[in-house]
Amino acid sequence: MDLLVKTSGVARKSIYRYFVTKDDIAEAALKARDIRWMYWFKTECDKADTPQDRILSMFTVLKGWFESDGFRGCAFINTAGEVGDPDSPIRQLAKLHKEKLLEYTLELTGQLNVEQPQILAKQLLVLIEGAITMARVMGDYSAVESAREVAQMLLNQA
Repeated sequence: MDLLVKTSGVARKSIYRYFVTKDDIAEAALKARDIRWMYWFKTECDKADTPQDRILSMFTVLKGWFESDGFRGCAFINTAGEVGDPDSPIRQLAKLHKEKLLEYTLELTGQLNVEQPQILAKQLLVLIEGAITMARVMGDYSAVESAREVAQMLLNQA
């Protein structure tokens, strides 16, 4: 809370007028982050022409994010990792965000002529999440290239 007061320039009393606990602040921040991140991600990926190209561009978009100055990993993974209770609002928000990412991936795989778009979408989500985790935890931004290569193999096999 001290850091929030110091960096925001907002008085502690004002913050507590709107947010009772720091979890309330985290919840509000994650809701806003979900909207911004999903809009940005979809907009960038949707610049590609075909569904297959949009799927592969997910990894190019992620690479750009990893290499940006503000990259600190996934806010949802980071925050959910701090909360033990799986039923907490914060963990539920993290789950909702990942479900939205899966829905978008399923939207793209559903546009392909494949037998099992749901399975392919889940496999792609694992690659996306793995690349994000490797980039943050290991500092290995090249993991996204490996994830893209595996995605290409999955698309070829589908």
